[in-house]
Amino acid sequence: WVPGLSRRFRITLVEALPAILPSFDARLSRYAERVFHRNGIALRTSTRVKQVTERTIVIEGADGIAAEMPYGLLVWSAGIRAREFAHTLRAKVPDAQTSGRGLLIDDFLRVKGATDIWALGDCTVSKNAPLAQVASQQGRWLARALNEMGRDASVADPFRQIEARAKPFEYVSNGSLAYIGSEKAIAQLPLLNTSVAIGGPLTSIFWKAYCLWELSSVRSSLSVATDWAKRAMFGRTMTVD
Repeated sequence: WVPGLSRRFRITLVEALPAILPSFDARLSRYAERVFHRNGIALRTSTRVKQVTERTIVIEGADGIAAEMPYGLLVWSAGIRAREFAHTLRAKVPDAQTSGRGLLIDDFLRVKGATDIWALGDCTVSKNAPLAQVASQQGRWLARALNEMGRDASVADPFRQIEARAKPFEYVSNGSLAYIGSEKAIAQLPLLNTSVAIGGPLTSIFWKAYCLWELSSVRSSLSVATDWAKRAMFGRTMTVD
């Protein structure tokens, strides 16, 4: 958009894992990398950030050799961490809670080592990934299980009897979407017993439609859709001094 400035800066993406977007199909990960390369974004995969100083970051590649990389603006995305309450609770039963990431739970969402606590979502550690889809499905599953137990007054120990009244929680993926810039997106969608991996400009339309659907009100959806339409017709509003 501003060619006079494009030669004065560069964007580098540092990723500790061997590939970006590892939760997607490998073909989609490679497609996203090609899009980034075409947009002039340099990728440093299998590279860990060891230290951040005022003007540089210290990185370490797969060869174990450390190097300094200067930066002007650093954008840090480091994932999630459970709130301190979860770690305080975990410390009460250290023999059962052996993960430092959060609360270990079983297939019935029961906190291991406790007798009357259920947990779900990002504060937990289980076989499921810490995704919003997982937390949403866990919430619905637990609500149904607790309601079913509440209707049966003969249950003396609901924490244990839940096994007899509910099947273990099983996460069912509804698919994954990610916007990767330049009006392109990638999607991995379940189909029968397999999944479909797609990417490109048409996928970004699907991504936008899903985003509008998920917004909390019609007013919000119309506002976002209007902004997208104005940007498509007139470009972004930019000021260059």
